[in-house]
Parts: sequence; structure tokens; C-alpha cells
Amino acid sequence: MKLISWNVNGLRACDGKGFRDIFRQLDADFFCLQETKMQAAQLDIAFDGYQSYWNYADKPGYSGTAIFSRHQPLSVSYGLGIDEHDHEGRAITLEMPDFYLVTTYVPNAQDGLRRLDYRMRWDADLRAYLQRLDQQKPVVLCGDLNVAHEEIDLKNPKTNRRNAGFTDEERQQFSELLAAGFVDTYRALHPDTIEYSWWSYRFRAREKNAGWRIDYFVASERLLPRIASASIHTAILGSDHCPVELVLE
Repeated sequence: MKLISWNVNGLRACDGKGFRDIFRQLDADFFCLQETKMQAAQLDIAFDGYQSYWNYADKPGYSGTAIFSRHQPLSVSYGLGIDEHDHEGRAITLEMPDFYLVTTYVPNAQDGLRRLDYRMRWDADLRAYLQRLDQQKPVVLCGDLNVAHEEIDLKNPKTNRRNAGFTDEERQQFSELLAAGFVDTYRALHPDTIEYSWWSYRFRAREKNAGWRIDYFVASERLLPRIASASIHTAILGSDHCPVELVLE
């Protein structure tokens, strides 16, 4: 079973850069999107054999998530069930027979860390939400988590120490998520590999591979025996992020 996650940084823009061909090429069972930046009916997009589920932000052209699934879920829910968090279209949960699939676009702490306090509340509430799900059946979380966990996960850790996505606070929250019974699937399989999933559009960052690994598949620890592979599709263009992949047996 193949799962793909991709922050498309505007699905309508990405659609003009070959998204549909890439979707078909990757041939996933579940294809999760973040930062769709859409409202309902702004793009006519569907794929044979897939159902799609969308969570739109109240604010037009902002945030948003989606999942295309070949498999019929038992149930679908949107958001975290907390009003403070549920107006920006940041999460979708599919309940499958033997696991939960959650895709999320985690809030950015932003320039000057002006949204860091909110980000801390989000991280804590997301962790609690995942733990509740995990008590019922294993969880697969994917998406743009907007944090590079360790120094190996970004090109320039020293100069980014207090920048959004690499603050001590955000990294600690990710460590607490892992300590709560979850695993970073890519790092579990590739402990020393340096690959990135996001590059700034500035300073020819992608050309220089000056990137960050901020897109993840995080899974309940008890799913580890089922993980066949975890990879990052660094050669795929169309967004400032590239798709990440998880294959479960």
C-alpha cells in the first residue's frame, strides 16, 4: 500500500505544472495534499478510481488540505475538533479498517515567530488528538509539519537556529510526539541520509540543494514492522516542496 504526501503550494498553480501527470505516475493508494489554497469548485479535478476529501480554510486562497483515496474509509473527519484550530482547513482524518490516516498542514510560526505561541498550542493539541486515535488503532500522520527536527534535516542549522521551523520549541514538540509512541518513518529507515523536501524559492536554493526536511510520514511505533520503504521524491517539481512517500506491507 503506497501513500504519498505533498505540499503543493497552491493546487491550481501546481495543476498547471503537471500535477495530474505526477499523480498518475506516482500511482498511490492514498495521495494527501497540503496548502491547496482553494475553495470548493475552484478547480475541476478528479481521478478514476479515487474518492476525494477536502478541507478548505475559511480564508480564500489560504492553507487547505485534501486526500485522494482508492479505498473507502469507514469514516471521515475534518479538523481537530477544536474551534481555535478548525477554521484554516489544516487536517483531515480517514478511518480505515486497520489504521487512521491523518494529513495535516501544521501552522508556520512565521517571521519574527509572531505565531509561535499559537503553534505550540496546535502541536500539543495535535499530539493529544493522535494519542486518542492511537488508543483505538494505529495512526499514520503525514504532511507538512513545518519543523526540521534535527540538524541533519536542514542545510544550514546554525544560521537558522531561531527561525520558524527550527526553534528549540518546535523541535521539542516534535520530540514529544515521538516520545508519545510515534516514529519518524523516513529517519527510522535512513538514520544518516541527508535529503530535503522543501527549498525556498529565493537564492536558487533548490539548485544549490539548500533545503529543509519538513514533510513527514509519522506512524505509530507498532506499525514499524509493516513499513516496507520511506522515500523523498526530490526530482519532482511543481511546488517548492516535493512529494514524500511511505509504503506499508
